[in-house]
Amino acid sequence: MKRFSLKPIFTLSFILYSFFASGQTELKNQILDFNTMLPVESASIYIKNTTTGTISNADGKFVLVVPNEFKTDTLVVSSIGYKSFKLPISEFDNSEIIYLEEEVAALDEVLLVADTRPKTANDIVLKALEKLSDNFPEQPYLEKGFLRYKERNTKEFKWLIESAITLYDSAFTSNPNQNLKINVDQMRKSYDLRDVDSLLVYTAYLKQEKGVKDLQAKNLKRDTIKTESLIRAIKWNDSRTNGLESLFLGKLNVLRNNSLPKALFGERVLENHLFALDTVLVDNERKIYKIKIEGGQDYVNLDTKGIYNDGYKADGWIYIYWDNYAIKKIEYNLVAASPVQKSRSKTLYGTQTNHKLVVTYMEYQDKMYPNYLYYETPKLVNVGIKPSEGKTDEEAAAYNKDERYYYAVQEVLFTEIIVDPEQVSHALQGTWDPDIFSKKPYDKSFWNNYNTLLESEEDEQLIKDLTQRSTLYKD
Repeated sequence: MKRFSLKPIFTLSFILYSFFASGQTELKNQILDFNTMLPVESASIYIKNTTTGTISNADGKFVLVVPNEFKTDTLVVSSIGYKSFKLPISEFDNSEIIYLEEEVAALDEVLLVADTRPKTANDIVLKALEKLSDNFPEQPYLEKGFLRYKERNTKEFKWLIESAITLYDSAFTSNPNQNLKINVDQMRKSYDLRDVDSLLVYTAYLKQEKGVKDLQAKNLKRDTIKTESLIRAIKWNDSRTNGLESLFLGKLNVLRNNSLPKALFGERVLENHLFALDTVLVDNERKIYKIKIEGGQDYVNLDTKGIYNDGYKADGWIYIYWDNYAIKKIEYNLVAASPVQKSRSKTLYGTQTNHKLVVTYMEYQDKMYPNYLYYETPKLVNVGIKPSEGKTDEEAAAYNKDERYYYAVQEVLFTEIIVDPEQVSHALQGTWDPDIFSKKPYDKSFWNNYNTLLESEEDEQLIKDLTQRSTLYKD
């Protein structure tokens, strides 16, 4: 592809292949950093003054389906720390690459302001949390979105689900356990080739669901357990730890659920978090604070029922708009910190980072709505034999770290916000089912007009491999 830039005034460039069919335009592109020529991941690509949009993948690429009603509107490409790119959809040229140029606000200049502004990062964060009720929705709304859930080890995919979902929220100030609903509308892909060898999960299942006491995984043998029993245990574990309800109703929905007891970003936020101002950037022509998140004096505890999910320290970043203290993005990791958690994480997961969370928000009608969510966590499995004294070379070779350690990733891209009271009320009359693990019929016509997350080149190949293996497995 050709490279393009206007000088002396720098103008971002764009490649797009577009065609008109079935009442829509499909836009494809790649976004690169102008200085480094590296892909810009998680850039926002959306139609101006609408909620129709997507984000770029790890390769800087994206696909956006634009309804014909918007084909004369303007497309916006923005990413924190870069100048925004805007162009009428009708002027797209499929022979150009988008180059985003960095843009940073001078920290020395922005700090020379009135004394009424917060002086420290802690104060900025507290101000932002105080204003959540002003910046988040006050009225009921629906969001349509796309979910990709994948489980893998370091070598290959073991499990993949892609589905369309609807989120309902009555208002930011309402109790999420009573006023937040999720429905799985459609299923696009569903492959499950996980090794049915999860004796650790089966042990927990027997203890918690069947009341079996004093049981350890090392005392169980795979060939004495029925496959359907192991499958039942795996699905039980899926629902309690990795379902959509756990994600949206739990502690890791740190901003929406900050009013719940023991919330991570609640009244005790400064007891287990420290914040440090890094710099001030620009996002879509607005100044935005970039603030480092670090561990505080206390450990972070998730209080997950039946799982030791405590003893962490926080690490990450939070981005807060300068003008109204709205939170645009939060990157939040939980790293093993207590001696017990460090030992547990190393033994069971092969990593000290147990939770990786990224949430971005979009502004619509002066309110901030969830836009994109990424959540990664390791999973309990029991593949292979752990080497120890007395093991044969063959037994030791069977313990393969590449096979043993699994992790799960959930990504949600919200592409449409509905605030019309009649539409919201009508949707609530139907049945709401948040179960992402139950298979549903495939509707090709539905997916022809639905915005999804574009896979990275690596993931695309792994999905192809999984699809092929799935066919062979069924045969």
